[in-house]
Amino acid sequence: MTETVKLIECPRDAWQGLQDIIPADYKALYLQELVVAGFRHIDAVSFVSPKHVRQMADSEEVMAKFNASLPEGLEPPEIVGIVVNERGLQRALATPGVTTIGYPYSISAYFRRANANMSRGESRALVETLNKETKTAGRGLVIYISMAFGNPYDEPWGPELVEETLEWLKDIRIRTVSLADTAGDATPEIVADVFKRAKQHIAGIELGAHLHSRPENAEAKILAAYRAGCRRFDGALTGLGGCPFAADDLVGNIRTEDILASIKKAGGDTGIEASRLTKLLAMTNQIRTKYAHAA
Repeated sequence: MTETVKLIECPRDAWQGLQDIIPADYKALYLQELVVAGFRHIDAVSFVSPKHVRQMADSEEVMAKFNASLPEGLEPPEIVGIVVNERGLQRALATPGVTTIGYPYSISAYFRRANANMSRGESRALVETLNKETKTAGRGLVIYISMAFGNPYDEPWGPELVEETLEWLKDIRIRTVSLADTAGDATPEIVADVFKRAKQHIAGIELGAHLHSRPENAEAKILAAYRAGCRRFDGALTGLGGCPFAADDLVGNIRTEDILASIKKAGGDTGIEASRLTKLLAMTNQIRTKYAHAA
């Protein structure tokens, strides 16, 4: 029996580190082409400080242009908007077309302080606020567990930290969680171990993977997560965007093309045909050529 796999395409993650600004019209066109190609779940925008992430300062404008240009007859997709505080949450909730709020919850104290200047208690309080506000607004919520597969900061790390976090998220009735390989530390063995152990703590939770990898190791990591029961994967076409904390410059977002091939090899079905990606791959390579050189 073919297993259905949810694929989340992540142009937001692919673009956010680029210093040269991609025009809002082009971003909206790219999102439109993703929908035309069959993508139903898109991590498209973020609502964070423009001083820190200039590329995402136009998220409201991009969504307005995307909403206006979506061809008639095409069902709007799930659009994930990333937030890191309550101000971002209010912006996201006020933006038509954003159906799901995403929040990166870090199990690294150093990373949490460096990126959001929050204590563990403050970050958990924010998750509870996000949970309450999104339910009231009829929006979805996905919590990313950052540093889920390792920690480069000389802090304690182990699968038990992920398990404890999942238990807490389950207790407050979070329904969607994605384990993020923030620093690119995952090996296939670590991926398999974390997912196998996590399965004991996720009753009622859809558990996904946001992995980073060198290209030659991508298939092994994808298959390790799939065989351990993961049926939700984040990817980025051509592997654009990456991992600013990885010591290896070749470690970046896992290519959507690799996810499609690996899942097909394992007997799963994403609902996306690789043959329909020609135009999108050309657009992605244009972005890489025009805007990625200054990243």
